[in-house]
Amino acid sequence: MACPDPSRGIYLTYFIQGLILLSAASSITAGEFFLGLSAGVAFLLTMAPSLMTRNLRLCLPWEVNLLVAVSLYLHVMGHVGEYYVLLAPYYDKLTHLISSITVAVIAFFLAILAEHQGDVRLTRQAIVVFILVSTLAAGAVWEIYEFVVDQAFDMGLQHGNTDTMMDLIVDLVGGVIVAVIAATALARGEVHRFIRFFADPSSGTEPAEIVADPVDMARSR
Repeated sequence: MACPDPSRGIYLTYFIQGLILLSAASSITAGEFFLGLSAGVAFLLTMAPSLMTRNLRLCLPWEVNLLVAVSLYLHVMGHVGEYYVLLAPYYDKLTHLISSITVAVIAFFLAILAEHQGDVRLTRQAIVVFILVSTLAAGAVWEIYEFVVDQAFDMGLQHGNTDTMMDLIVDLVGGVIVAVIAATALARGEVHRFIRFFADPSSGTEPAEIVADPVDMARSR
């Protein structure tokens, strides 16, 4: 599949990825091998959207890649730059907010993709619930990860029940923000703005043919 040429904004993603690699290298050089490994894994994760969609009949907007890269970079620098400590607790909450927005955006695109490429028919309410549940689930998994790491390596990632609950509340806020935007777009019949990212430019399908059913469906909800 040949995706359209991306906007110049994709270079922002490349720049963030470069910063993550630089953080990995500096951590390893300083003897912080665990942080270096974490930064290396974060870099690989920034490439996941492109690698997962390369052989599929869909194209993700560069903004999604950028959100993923920024989310992971903030997390990496929270440890490498010790911003989690120096700017506590605000930096941690900012990281959770941006990460939850990223997860919610991806959940929204997955819901739209399910309707575009399959026989799944989701109501506007179902999409909103899917976004919220996915965001909270991702937040819960992250908190479990921090708990396990703390128990195994005594990293001090969690700071009590209140901190954990505030993290989950911030995650919910991020999910609600995206859910409201998604519900508004669906109510206005603007699904075509998202469907176009999943169309195969080489298939010769006209935009009107691609968006006809989803748009009508969104208007009827």
